[in-house]
Amino acid sequence: MLLTLLAAFAALAPGYLLFQGTQLLIYAVAILGLNLLVGYNGQLSLGHSAFYALGAYAAAMLVEFGQTPSVVAIVVAGLVCLAVGFLFGFPASRLAGHYLALATFALSVATPQLIKHQSLEAWTGGAQGLAVERAGAPAGLPLDSDQWFFALTAVVTIVLFVLARNLVNSRIGRAMEAIRDQPVAARTMGIDTTLHRAIVFGISAMYVGMAGAMAGLLTQFVSPDSYSLMLSIALLVGVVLGGAARLSGAVWGALFILFAPNLLEGVSKSAPGVLYGALLVVVILTMPTGVAGGIDRLTRMVRALRGTTKLEKTDD
Repeated sequence: MLLTLLAAFAALAPGYLLFQGTQLLIYAVAILGLNLLVGYNGQLSLGHSAFYALGAYAAAMLVEFGQTPSVVAIVVAGLVCLAVGFLFGFPASRLAGHYLALATFALSVATPQLIKHQSLEAWTGGAQGLAVERAGAPAGLPLDSDQWFFALTAVVTIVLFVLARNLVNSRIGRAMEAIRDQPVAARTMGIDTTLHRAIVFGISAMYVGMAGAMAGLLTQFVSPDSYSLMLSIALLVGVVLGGAARLSGAVWGALFILFAPNLLEGVSKSAPGVLYGALLVVVILTMPTGVAGGIDRLTRMVRALRGTTKLEKTDD
C-alpha cells in the first residue's frame, strides 16, 4: 500500500511537490537518527548539524570529483558519518546531560568554520559552497531527474526505518532503553554502557549523514552556512514534537519543521517567530509525549471506549 502511494505520488505530482516530498523524507530520516540517540538512548545532542554537513559534503565531493553514482555516494557518506560519530561518541559517552549538550554544541558551531578553512577550500568551495550535478535516472527507467531522486530517497527512507525498527526491538535496543532509564543498573547487569552509547551515537550520525547527503544532492548545492546550530535545534524540535522514542514521531516532526514556518509566515509576516514559539508551547502542553504519543493515547482511549460499549451491550 505504502509503495503504491509513493509510486503514484512520484508519477503524478508536479515538480515542486516532488521537491517538498523528497525534503520531507530527508527530514524524517534525520529526525529518526537523532531520535535513536535522544529518545531511545537518552543522550542530548545539539551537534547533529555537523553530521548533516559531513554527509552532504562527502556525497557532494564523491559525485562532483569522483563521478560516483548517487546511491553509492549516499551509502559512503553514511559510513563516513558512522565512523566519525563512533569516534566522537566514545569519549562523549562519558558525558551526560548538559555536559554532553555543550560538547555537541561546540561540534555544531565549529563545523561550518572548518568547512570554510582555506586548507579545505579546494575541496569544499570554502564560504562560496560547492555545486554538484545530480545524475538522472538509470537508462531504461521512464523517470525524470526529480521523479528518480524521489524514488531513490523513498527507498532509502523505508530501508532505514525498517533497520531502526529492528534495532530498537533487538538486544541492543533493549540495552539502549536500560541505559537511558537506569544507567547504574545497566552497568550492574554487565552492559558496557560506554560502548553501547558510542555505537548508538555512530548509528545516529550515520542516519543524519545520509539525510544530509540526500539533501545536498536534492538541492545540488552545499554551503557551510546551511548547517548552522539552528539546523540542530530544528531537528531536536522535530524529535520532541514528533514524539521521542517513537519511530513514527520522525514523520510528524518532519512535517512540522518543514511546513510550520512557512504556514505561520503566511499568517503573520511581522512576527512569525512569535507564532512559532507559541505553537511549540501549545503542542508541548497539550501533547507532552509528542504528536505520535498523543495519537497513541487517543487510540487507546477510543479502544477502551469501544470495549466498554461492547461490554455494556453484552450485559444488556
